[in-house]
Amino acid sequence: MESSIVLGIGNVLLRDDGAGVHAAQSLAQRLPDSSGVRVIDAGTLSFTLLGYLEDADRLIIFDAGDFGAEPGAVRCLECDALDAFIADETRRRSVHEVGLADLLGMARLQQTLPPQRALFCIQAGDLGWGLEPSAPVRAGIQQAAEAALRLLQRWQS
Repeated sequence: MESSIVLGIGNVLLRDDGAGVHAAQSLAQRLPDSSGVRVIDAGTLSFTLLGYLEDADRLIIFDAGDFGAEPGAVRCLECDALDAFIADETRRRSVHEVGLADLLGMARLQQTLPPQRALFCIQAGDLGWGLEPSAPVRAGIQQAAEAALRLLQRWQS
């Protein structure tokens, strides 16, 4: 049976930096109980997440990032585009991307990298202390969750 894993990355204590965790939670609320999708609060990442990828056929990652857009903008990168985005050392601006690149690299070395994978990156704005994302990022979180749901449906059909 095919399985799907969703990782929500970020630090929810730093307002917009927690966008990935909030987006994963928002997606989880939209999924039917029978979806078979496992949603994981990945926090600020750890190599212990590698075990979740070993049996997954599909991987969705949510994270806050900086790709030069307005706060709350959402960018979706699939498969090779995701790999290139994460591997681009010249644009790395998030501590999560380093851990994410390492995690995906380890999965690739172990030949357990899910063949279908996507990163939903939400442009951060306010990285100050606080539990709630800024208003534009809250809107981006909802947009990313809806887009991820559509992507999962497309992958499953």
